[in-house]
Amino acid sequence: MKIMIAGGGTGGHIYPALSFLKFVQKVNPETKILYIGTKKGLESKIVPDFDIPFKTINAQGFKRSFTWKNLRTIYLFLESVKQAKVLIKNFKPDIVLGMGGYVAGSVLYAATKLNVPTVIHEQNSIPGITNKILSYYVDKVAISFHCVKQHFPKGKVIFTGNPRAQEVFDVKKSDLLKRYDLNPKLLTVVIFGGSRGALKINQTLVEALTQFAEKNYQVLYASGERYYKEFQKKFKQAEMQMKNVRIVPYIKRMAEVLANVDLIVTRAGATSIAEMTSLGLPGILIPSPFVTNDHQTKNAQSLVNVGAIKKIADQDLNVDRLVSAIDEILLDSKLRKQMAVASKNEGVFDASKRLLDVVEKLTKKSIMN
Repeated sequence: MKIMIAGGGTGGHIYPALSFLKFVQKVNPETKILYIGTKKGLESKIVPDFDIPFKTINAQGFKRSFTWKNLRTIYLFLESVKQAKVLIKNFKPDIVLGMGGYVAGSVLYAATKLNVPTVIHEQNSIPGITNKILSYYVDKVAISFHCVKQHFPKGKVIFTGNPRAQEVFDVKKSDLLKRYDLNPKLLTVVIFGGSRGALKINQTLVEALTQFAEKNYQVLYASGERYYKEFQKKFKQAEMQMKNVRIVPYIKRMAEVLANVDLIVTRAGATSIAEMTSLGLPGILIPSPFVTNDHQTKNAQSLVNVGAIKKIADQDLNVDRLVSAIDEILLDSKLRKQMAVASKNEGVFDASKRLLDVVEKLTKKSIMN
């Protein structure tokens, strides 16, 4: 089987794609894969490190407000569709899978025009504009939240969950925290602001550092590459003064870290939610106010409703609210266990398998026709 996959822009599109491809390579090593992204997108930095064949097209997203730049976007879309058609004709995929982001729009649209079977995967509780438009052209729509079904054409939607969940579910506890000079036996909270970091969370953490020094739990914080330099002096000073706080720009082995901590504090991105629920981690989620249709708030609310997390609105985030929320969960073993069970109950542990089933059924149907 040959699979072409397109997705990019943020880790929320890229990491589920990589998790799915890892699963495919594991169960069917003979599968040929080609990942399509853009040169400027985050995918161009991440995907090549996984030894996955990678090609790029020129594409950019539409601005939501009126701007003449959208004229260039239309031109680039038409050009990128032409580029995508060339890649499809050369690779001859049995199926094309879109994981979100504007690059997927060009590739999936091109595939539908060439009569190649197509699937899009929507990770969030509210669909992105690209997937919403593509849903009228593609064969199937895979979703991670049941509530998003209403936004897509009837008869096309299949619930699979997020492939990242299945990859993380298989990770075992270890002494990985020692690599960060932390004690694996001590209660630990990991804090990060998504794949790119978050300014508000960084600002709050800088103020909270002195309070963490007095706690009998430990903190691992990933600031994001772009913010690490800005706060580096304060971070280094804090690490020298506190044995229970470690700050890094980025956590490469996030799945393994999550398997060894007791609480997660982060944005409410779909990938983070898939990871925490697959492991049964309690969480404190701070939805980003800068995402389309405020979908992270809805992502988080689904877990608030079942008692798996505590939610802090971005505008309400401050040192006292953050530290008290962490204390409330980490220092109350009964509450922590209740939240962990609720989180685990929301996990989908076979998401990649479910998505592969969709892919295989479509390719078999295509061959029969």
